[in-house]
Amino acid sequence: MGLKVEAFFDEETSTITYVLFDENTKDAVIIDPVLNYDSFSSTISFESLDELMGFVSLKDLKVHFVLETHAHADHITAAMVLKKRIPNLRVAIGRKITVIQQVFSKLFNLNDLNQDGVQFDLLLEDEQIIKAGPISIKVLSTPGHTPACSSYLIDNNIFTGDTLFMPDSGTGRCDFPNGSAEELFQSVKEKIYTLPDETRLFTGHDYKPNGRPLKYETTVGEQKKKNIHINEETKKDDFLEFRTKRDKGLKAPKLLFPSIQINMDAGCLPNAENNNKIYIKIPIFIKE
Repeated sequence: MGLKVEAFFDEETSTITYVLFDENTKDAVIIDPVLNYDSFSSTISFESLDELMGFVSLKDLKVHFVLETHAHADHITAAMVLKKRIPNLRVAIGRKITVIQQVFSKLFNLNDLNQDGVQFDLLLEDEQIIKAGPISIKVLSTPGHTPACSSYLIDNNIFTGDTLFMPDSGTGRCDFPNGSAEELFQSVKEKIYTLPDETRLFTGHDYKPNGRPLKYETTVGEQKKKNIHINEETKKDDFLEFRTKRDKGLKAPKLLFPSIQINMDAGCLPNAENNNKIYIKIPIFIKE
């Protein structure tokens, strides 16, 4: 089996989408695909998706799954559009997506939203193994950033979503509803850092700190030595103090409201209303 990884960077959201494929059999999976959304004009477009599909077509890949690492708060998933373009494609996410649906359906007053995860083709359990042709994918539940976060271990490659970024960027935030810095610490220490040091690690974002060039691949060993938030020497209490303080100073992601609303529904857009237009709900909070 000749596994290859191809990365696609979305500059607007700093998101990396991955295509992992077997160059011999052409079997493949897509991880965290992006649908372009301009918040100023409220317009969806397909530049990132078209680039992704161009690669899939060029390589003549048979894509089995879209693997979502979590319900993203900073970009809209292209999962449902991909399902329309790729026959027999299935969309998979961690089973605790139901927690996200329950919490945010209340925030957005989405009384008709199914909260049992039925929108997704596959709800994944910790340690579950799924197959894409000869490609074996092991699901590692890595909650903390959100309760539904999963990392995907495929051969000697792990895709961590927002759990771990590059060593000079640290970890994802933990202040979303039902997020937990303690759970994130445990996910990193007990799930990711117990893997062999040579395991290739691919991050879900790269914000290019201090203007450095784009980087999205490291190793478990490098993370253990150099990650600025959690390395092999980091104590839990120190991380909890740091993460909690840092998260209090962070602004909400720019695309939080449209992203969560659509992503927890597996990428399905709301139904058009009687004027044939689609609308997203935005709650308003009044400071006392």
